[in-house]
Formats: sequence, C-alpha cells, structure tokens
Amino acid sequence: MRIIFMGTPAFAVPTLVELADGGHRVIAVYTQPPRRAGRGKQLQKSPIHLAAEVRHIPVHCPASLKGTEEQAAFAALDADIAVVAAYGLILPRQVLDAPRLGCLNVHASLLPRWRGAAPIQRAILAGDAVTGVTIMRMEAGLDTGPMLARATVPIDGKTAGALTDELANLGATLMAGVLADWPAHHAVTQPEEGVTYAAKIDKAEARLDFALGAEAVERQVRAFAPAPGAFFELGQERFRVLAAKVVDESGSPGTVLDGALTIACGANAIRPTLIQRAGRPAMDAPSFLRGFAIPRGTMLT
Repeated sequence: MRIIFMGTPAFAVPTLVELADGGHRVIAVYTQPPRRAGRGKQLQKSPIHLAAEVRHIPVHCPASLKGTEEQAAFAALDADIAVVAAYGLILPRQVLDAPRLGCLNVHASLLPRWRGAAPIQRAILAGDAVTGVTIMRMEAGLDTGPMLARATVPIDGKTAGALTDELANLGATLMAGVLADWPAHHAVTQPEEGVTYAAKIDKAEARLDFALGAEAVERQVRAFAPAPGAFFELGQERFRVLAAKVVDESGSPGTVLDGALTIACGANAIRPTLIQRAGRPAMDAPSFLRGFAIPRGTMLT
C-alpha cells in the first residue's frame, strides 16, 4: 500500500519506523513545521521529520491543512491510506477522504476515555489504574471513530515520559497488526458511555498545588515528568520536581517540615527525590540540599 504518515513528536517515531522499516511503502511524511527551541532559540525539526529524513522519505511541513492548495497537494499523492500518530493538526474532511482506504490513528488511551490532546497526562492526573492504546479509523469528530484494536497497560506509578515510551512502542505493534489485514479488519463502534476529554496541558498546571492531598501532588509530579516539569517557587527561583514520594507527615500546606525537604500537603506530605534548578542538571534530593539548603519552616509556592 501507498502510505502517508502524519506525526510530530517522539511518540510517533516507533510507528513510522515500524512501517518504513517493515516493508511498507511510506510515500510521504507530514509533520509540523520546525519550531524555535532551546537556549539559542534555533529552529529544530520534529522527531518525525528527522526520522523521515534518515529514511529518505519526502517531508511536508504545512502550517495548516485548511487551504485548498494544501488539500489538493495531499490528494495528488494518491495514497491508499494515511496513518496518523500525534500529528497535532486537525484533518479537514477533504484530507480524511483523500486516501482510498481512509485514515487510521494511533491514540494513547483506551477510547472513549481521554479523547483529545493530552491523554497520557490526564490519565495520570486522574489517578487511573490503567491506560493503553487504541487504533481507530478517523472521522470528523474528535477521536470518535470506530476502534480497530486496543491494548491495556498498567500505569503503576510511571511518569508521563516512561508511559509515553511504552505506549508508543505498543501503538506501533498494534498498527502493524491492523495494516496486515486492512481493510478487512473488524471495527467496533465506540460506546457512548465513559467519554472523557483530555484537554491540552497548560504549563501553569505544572505548578505544584500543595493544598491537594499528597497522592494528587505526587501524580502532578509524574504527569509532568520530564516536561514541562512540575515545579514550586522559592523567592524568584523555580525548582522542577521530577520525582517524589508520599510520606506520612502533616503540617500547613506548602511548609517544609524537615531537613529532607518534606513538604506538607492538604493531606500527608511529599518528599522530592529528584530536583532541578533552572539551567542546571537534575540532582537527587540529598545532593541538591547539600548545595542549596531549604530550612524547616520555609513556605513554598
């Protein structure tokens, strides 16, 4: 089959690799345009862009697919199917209808739970015990299409980064299985019950809310690790907490309770175990505290 692949972040790379290195004919890759990032604010290509270039696959980086010229160019590729994984742009009806056998999507949740932009982080924040991957046929609605394959994984205290890697590899395997007998693969309509929406993450959400119970605060840490990184502020400086544990202590929320940086929450407390100051490498808590003591009684925000 002639496949157009559409994706942007690292999550999408295993699926592209599975297809391109597994004997499928990927005729083009669509990804979001290079963005300025890093200290020098240099233009950086997306992980998918780089993976496609290594494999000598033509890359298209439109800022939008709403224009008639872009839609005509997409249709002119004469693809049999499009495979989408975290592309980041809405596909208009004209694009969805262009491939002869439709468009398939790798979605990092157990649909219909967590439709939308940030399913992994939302599942962690909500305290879900399990999540997974769904392969679906795309339609005009937001992640509403019929399901072709699903697989479940336990969250088990994983960070968003670790869970993303696991689900990315699982999604690649599931997509390969679906394509092996597409379009004969059986599809199941999503149930109407159990729908939730995973809104895009706002960086402001990464500020630790010590008024919450310690378990919820620890989920914040995991949901935003490694990026953007859950944080607290002390004075004019921001500190990213990349790992923490819940401890059975109590006090006024946000108060440092001891020399080990135990921080009181709405119920119980958390103790950061991996911390990063701006512009510096992440450090385990004891090493960090040897160089930057935060005294007992300090109030963090």
